[in-house]
This record gives sequence, structure tokens and C-alpha cells, in this order.
Amino acid sequence: MCYAQYMALTYENNRSTCKYVHSTSRGHEAIQLAAAFLLKTIDWVSPYYRDESLLLGLGFEPYELMLQLLAKADDPFTGGREYYSHPNYRGADKPNIIHQSSATGMQVIPTTGIAQGLKYLKEIKSAQLQTGEYGELPVVICSLGDASITEGEVSEAFQFAVLKKLPIIYLVQDNNWGISVSADEARAMDAYEYAAGFPGLHHIRCDGSDFKEAYETMEHVVSYVRTHQQPYLVQAYVPLLNHHTSGVRKEFYRSKEDLEKHFADDPFPKLKQLCLQQGITEEILLTIEAEAKVKIAGDFEKASNAPEPDAATVSEHIFVPTPVTEKKGERSPSGNEKVLMVDAALFAIRELMEDYPEALLYGQDVGRRLGGVFREAATLAEQFGDHRVFNTAIQEAYIIGSTVGMSAVGAKPIVEVQFADYIYPGFNQLVTEISKSCYLSCGKFPVQTLIRVPIGAYGGGGPYHSGSVESTLLSIKGIKVVYPSNAADMKGLMKAAFLDPNPVVMLEHKGLYWSKVPGSEDAKCIEPSRDYILPLGKAAIVITADDEMIDEGESCCIITYGMGVYWAKAAEKYFPGQIEIVDLRTLFPLDEQLVFETVKKHGKCLVLTEEQQNNSFAEALAHRISYNCFQWLDMPVEVLGALNLPAVPMNMALETAMLPNADKVRQRVYSLLND
Repeated sequence: MCYAQYMALTYENNRSTCKYVHSTSRGHEAIQLAAAFLLKTIDWVSPYYRDESLLLGLGFEPYELMLQLLAKADDPFTGGREYYSHPNYRGADKPNIIHQSSATGMQVIPTTGIAQGLKYLKEIKSAQLQTGEYGELPVVICSLGDASITEGEVSEAFQFAVLKKLPIIYLVQDNNWGISVSADEARAMDAYEYAAGFPGLHHIRCDGSDFKEAYETMEHVVSYVRTHQQPYLVQAYVPLLNHHTSGVRKEFYRSKEDLEKHFADDPFPKLKQLCLQQGITEEILLTIEAEAKVKIAGDFEKASNAPEPDAATVSEHIFVPTPVTEKKGERSPSGNEKVLMVDAALFAIRELMEDYPEALLYGQDVGRRLGGVFREAATLAEQFGDHRVFNTAIQEAYIIGSTVGMSAVGAKPIVEVQFADYIYPGFNQLVTEISKSCYLSCGKFPVQTLIRVPIGAYGGGGPYHSGSVESTLLSIKGIKVVYPSNAADMKGLMKAAFLDPNPVVMLEHKGLYWSKVPGSEDAKCIEPSRDYILPLGKAAIVITADDEMIDEGESCCIITYGMGVYWAKAAEKYFPGQIEIVDLRTLFPLDEQLVFETVKKHGKCLVLTEEQQNNSFAEALAHRISYNCFQWLDMPVEVLGALNLPAVPMNMALETAMLPNADKVRQRVYSLLND
């Protein structure tokens, strides 16, 4: 606690040096230390931005924390990439800490995913589950502030934790402030009262400024959760003694009366008085304070003089290397029958779950009763059990974000968002947690997750079941996006996506699942062999133009993916030998080499997409082609996409009017070849 006090004073007295935004734990020290002292190395904890005392209690040195404070190269957590008190840690000497984001309350879902993963590993008796010396089971602590309880995503986590009886403790540090917003302005109830609305979520209050009471409370709770493997919420009342952050100072929004009230509950003199009562002399306490002051001063000077990060490292750790770099297995083995895309996906998942006991599948309606609204998970629950294939509530944020924690403990989650249009409620988790985890943890916590998303329009799906979201997804850095157009690619890419240690979103066109759309019969393929794998980032030429047409300058290429492949193939019949079609298969990473080589060969190019055209991935790709292939182009790169409307209309005639089709492609190709 002395360390925390002098660290806060040092930072305040050296504001020009401590130039990056930071917060401190002043006022919260007692409850944080109590929690830290009770954790074992097998446990997991998710601190939040005010939890430096918790980190000190776990055994991190002030110097290590200061390196992050000053964004130095040797910052042990993120190499100078993250805010103060945003740790991550994977080691044998301390509890594990996944990457910590700064989106208030958002850590609750990934951390609940840790507890979900631990429970699953226990159920399958996995050797990856770490237990204590005497067989103790791990617990998970998620630390958060009282204001974050009002976040909707917190509710999703609580729901799941109670439903599945997960071994997690939600430690709510209640200082009555959410930046400048007081509790009575922002919430109808406190965390304890809120927890009462989740039957099965045990909850308790304590004075978090009193170390003895805080320790006894946390000792009871940790012991209960470790033994009974059920969720618990602790509401700890604490004072806020320092600024909200260095950028939002207490004098900006707090009255003299409010500050006096909070300082009356300062944990430091309370702990000092407790020590005196326990027989520790004033002299010893003064010596401890003096030694702490000297250490903090020395560590701060050392950290201030530590080297800055090398700018050349800025692009490191976006992804970790994937083991899948080459094609493997037979694409069309003799004796196998043609299968639909939906069946190829089903068979791929089934084989993966047979080979990897850590693999599990969950999402809306994928469980035993329905097996997916497109039957893409049919029979899987019957084969693998309800603990491996199960339904979730309508909570896309939890479905997506929980995979962060699942992956961290060694589970291999495959999750499904029912329609592409429904991915937006989970977008915060995808952007804030999943995409950034590998980069901001310097590769310690890549997120191995396969997120399946049925996509696309056909047959009157209407404005909420027909959307295309690839451009939105591709704006996120740190995820991979796959879009197969046929059954063989579906199986091969599904295997590669699962084995990739990075997050992969698999876009699966609903209109191709059963080849019901006229002209999409070729989406059915001979089922590839069990070991068939297609590496991500490799496009394919599905139709080749005649060399004679190319030599005479009477050819063009179409760069496309998904349903666009079949619109292009239908149009090609009107221009025999003149069209070369490239199926991208993977949108990120993109096979730029094949795309550019193809465009250079023909000099005329159409980029075809189902998305609304304006500001789309297709238009961005057209620019990249123009920039890299400019001297080989005979004319500007053309783009054809859907009309720029806010949504896909329900009426099928209106839907047809909005979307590209074979005839529209034919007209555009004619212009390319004849202008």
C-alpha cells in the first residue's frame, strides 16, 4: 500500500514526464490487495485500469508498472503499446492475465469466457486444465468499476455465468463515480441490488477501504467459488482519492465536501492503525514507509531513463504464424459423392470435433433441437453432447467476446452468429477485444477462434437477413476474413481457419448452402478428403481465357467472390474464351499476387461484389489494382456491386433490382470489351 501511495505522489509530482494518460489505485488499495493475496498461480484475473495495487499484490514490481506508465520498450506487458495498468501475463509464477482493453466493462465478457473455458476443460478432463498442489480448481476474478455495471454487455456475461454455473468472481469497486457522473445520476440501483436480479449469482457487500474486512470477505468468496464452482459478485465500497485519470482531474468536477468525505475513508491510515493494533511498532511502520519512498524514487528514475521502443517494431505481432501454409489432401477423391456447401461445412466441423476434444460449437439455435436455422449444425449435438454443441441466448456480444477467454485457456471455440446482419451487437467485442489482443499482448494472447456468419441475399430475406458485411469486417485490423464459394473450398478453408491461431470470420453465403439459386449448381462438389486443407490467402482461377484472345487484347478478368463467382460464370457464356474469373476465397489476407498478375495479363478488369458498391471493399480493391497495375491497364478498373441503398428490400422484385446478377455483369463486360 505504501508503494501505491508513493507511486501516485511521484506521478503527480512528475506530470511532464508522466505524459501519457494514466490512473492510480489510491483509495482502492485495500480491496485490491486482499483479492491479490488470495489468488494462486493456477487462477486468472482481469484487472481494470485502476488496479495497480492488485498488480503489486500479485508480485509485479513498481519498476515494471512504471515501464508501462511511460510506454517504454521494456514494458513487460505490451512493449509500450498500451495504457498504464493494462497488463497481460502468462507465466508459472503468477496468476494469468489476458489482454486488458480500455473499454470500460467490456472485459467482463472475455473474462467470463475464461471461466467458461475452464469449466469445459474440467468436463472433458483435459490435461490443459491446471490445478493446485492438492487438486484445487482455478477461479477467475473480473475486476470492474461500479459505473460499468450499467453496460449491456455486463448483463450478457452475468446471464451466461449464472446459466452455466461458472467459477468467476465479479469484483465491483464502487467509488460512486463514473468519471464526472455520480451514481445517483447514472444508475437506478447499485451492483449488489443488480446482482439480485440474476438468481444464482451470489452477492455480498463489504467495506473495501478496510483491509481486514476486505480480506475476510474475499477469503470467503474465493474459497466458495473454488469449492462450489459458482459465480459470485462482490460489491466493495471504496473512496476515490486521486484523479479519475491524469487527464480528468478531481478538481474539475468534485466538490470540497465530496473530497473530504472520501478522504475520511482513506485505506492507508486504516491499515496503519490495524498494524499498530496487531503489535507492529510505529518505528517499524515508519521504516517501511521510508524504504518504500526510496524504492519508488529509484524505480521511477530508472524507468524514466529506460529506452524508448524501436519504431521498426511497430508492425510486429499483428498475427502469430499459422501452421497451415500449403494445400494438403485430395480435393476430389475418387469414390466420393458431390455434397452441398452446407453439408461440407457440417462435415468439416464434425471431423474437427472428432480430432480435437478441445473444440466446441455454440451460438443461437445450433443445439440439439434445431441444429442451426440452415441445418449447418444438424446431428452435431447428438454426436458430441450438449456440453460441446449448445445454444446460447440472443447475445452476439457474448458469443463473439467469450472466445477470447476460451482461447486463452486452451479451448478451441467455433461460434456462430445467425445472420450477418446480427453481427453488429458483437462488433465491440470483435474490435476492442479480439482484434487487438495479439498485437497489444506482443503475441502472448492471440485469439484462436472461428466465427461462422451466414451472409448474403436471396429469395426475399428482407432488410434484416440479407446483409453483406465484408467491408465493415475488413475495416478491422487483426482478424482474417474468409468467403468460400463452393463445397470443396468450404471444407478446406474451414479446416485452415480452425487451425489458424488467429481470429477468423468465415462468411458463408446462404444462397449457396443448398445451390437453390439458379446458376449456382457448381457450388456442389465432390467431398474432399478428410485431410484436405486450403491455406488462407490463396485465390483461385475458376475460368481461364484463351491465349489467343489475350494476345489480341480481346479479354478481360473478373475479380470476385461468393455469389459473384456464379454471376460471372453465367455472364462468361456470352463471351467464350474472353473472360478469366478469379475467386478470391479469402478477403484478408488477400492474394494480391494472383490478382495483379491476372489484371496485368488482360489489361481490363471488373471487380464484382454483392455489397452496396459505394465505399466498399470492392472499390478499395479497384484502387489497389489501379495503383499497382496502372501501366498495364487499357482502361479504368470497373466495379459492379449492389445499389447504394440502406437495406435489402423484402419484395423479391425490389431485391432483384438492387442486387447484381448475371445480366448486369454481361452488360458491364460487354462495355469493357467493346469500349
